[in-house]
Amino acid sequence: MTDILLITFAISLILLAVANRLSSYIKILAFQGILLFGIAFIELIEINWVNLVFVLLETIVFKTIAIPYLLNYVVRKNEITRDTEPYLPDFVSIVLITTIILGSFLLTNTIHDPNVRKIFLVVALSALFTGLYIIVTRRKIITHVMGFLVIENGVFVLSIAVGSVMPMLVNIGILLDIFASVFLLGIFANKIGDVMKEQDVEQLSNLKD
Repeated sequence: MTDILLITFAISLILLAVANRLSSYIKILAFQGILLFGIAFIELIEINWVNLVFVLLETIVFKTIAIPYLLNYVVRKNEITRDTEPYLPDFVSIVLITTIILGSFLLTNTIHDPNVRKIFLVVALSALFTGLYIIVTRRKIITHVMGFLVIENGVFVLSIAVGSVMPMLVNIGILLDIFASVFLLGIFANKIGDVMKEQDVEQLSNLKD
């Protein structure tokens, strides 16, 4: 069951490549939160129940509900246009994201440590590089924040792989995830929109000391 959820998560990364609306990005991020909830529930069922509840609440409350709500709020507050405005066409994005996933698979197969759970590593690396790809190839500043959230999801997948052995590592990762996400969204909601009327990253080149 975990493998199915992880494969579905990888497919959602490809959907991000072809999404041209900010609402689609937000929905996919919320869907990834649901997938991470299921993965965490299955994989961490044997850890202390307090840690398990903390992890499950973080995934379902923050990743699935709170963060998508904040993203929608930021879009409305700053009157950002709904298009993500990618630099590259959809077909190129699909090819590149698929290449990232295949490359992560081939890279992981070079590791022969029996303690390494390869499917977790494949999905985690794919999410990390996909997040970076989104940051590099999208014009909107808000999509850069979403790319960072995809990277955070990749780190979370990696932490779940060792969660049964080191639950404290998962908790630390979750706290970092919450802090970084709220911090970035808070700055964007309260500062960027007041200073810049356009939400294009190219406008950042006009900023002066």
